[in-house]
Amino acid sequence: MAYRYRCGECGFSTRWTTESEAEDLSVAHYADRHPQLVPGGSVEINRKNPEAVGCLLMIGVALLLLLIIASCQR
Repeated sequence: MAYRYRCGECGFSTRWTTESEAEDLSVAHYADRHPQLVPGGSVEINRKNPEAVGCLLMIGVALLLLLIIASCQR
């Protein structure tokens, strides 16, 4: 799973990463941009595997292989 924190005060959001790293990035943001406030906001959870290869990439590779095969048969 991957986590992303969103600031409750501005439009900042962390990158998708581990829960502890996303929380550290959020706390660092609040310390830098909103020092007078207690860190807040919301957390998003991506239950998909963030390192998985997407379907679109697989289709692109398949089409590329078909193009190579077709050009070799001439």
